[in-house]
Amino acid sequence: MARKVTGRHVVISTAGAWIAGFVIFFPILWMVLASFKTELEAFATPPSFLFFHWTTENYVTVQERSDYLHHALNSLIVAGGSTLIAMLIAIPAAWSMAFSPTKRTKDILLWMLSTKMMPPVGVLVPIYLIYKNLGLLDTRTGLVFILCLGNLPIVIWMLFTYFKEIPKDILEAARMDGATIGRELIYVLTPMAIPGLASTLLLNLILAWNEAFWTLNLSTLEAAPLTTFIASYSSPEGLFWARLSAASTLAIAPILIIGWFSQKQLVRGLTFGAVK
Repeated sequence: MARKVTGRHVVISTAGAWIAGFVIFFPILWMVLASFKTELEAFATPPSFLFFHWTTENYVTVQERSDYLHHALNSLIVAGGSTLIAMLIAIPAAWSMAFSPTKRTKDILLWMLSTKMMPPVGVLVPIYLIYKNLGLLDTRTGLVFILCLGNLPIVIWMLFTYFKEIPKDILEAARMDGATIGRELIYVLTPMAIPGLASTLLLNLILAWNEAFWTLNLSTLEAAPLTTFIASYSSPEGLFWARLSAASTLAIAPILIIGWFSQKQLVRGLTFGAVK
């Protein structure tokens, strides 16, 4: 018997959702507002929320001091490249684990996920030395490679979960019709798992875009993405909160826009297979 939902419950649930959403979004809102303040107003106590002298001086200063387009292009190439390579590797890997499992499949998946449990700083020194000897320091190729390896376990786990929801009978029917493994992947499996593939791609893109540890330690200037661009506004002289907020706003703007327009696809993919 279905549980009856009263108007009071709807109002309370809606109010709670709005409050939780506002609490989560408030730091981003505060950062955007601080980017339009002067440095004195950004440090003012008590802080002003809306009633202050609005200025775009911080954005002008950021553009004059740093090459935003160069860093944004690096972020786009590094995040996009690592995501595409991870997807190309993860799709056949997840397919083999989902439809041709062995006794060790679960152990392999657990081992892959366990690599995300180790703090990245634990392998910083060997990775840095390897990159130095191979000439990969401060290169886009090096960042693409390390971010791809870092996010690959999550990508394979997500795709494995989505592929498990697809009936095996459909793939067996394709094989009986003479479909090769390549055609099965491209023409049968991929179209059926588009929601899951899209959500995995978007999540991986966001993770790669926001990655700070490896980008800060393995890049300096030529391949520096937007995370390094933000960190450049932290100096020994102190933090310039207004300029730092302006730089942070510019850094999150592209991925925020992408996430806003693709939120329906992301939610659809994350709930893929939840309802039978």
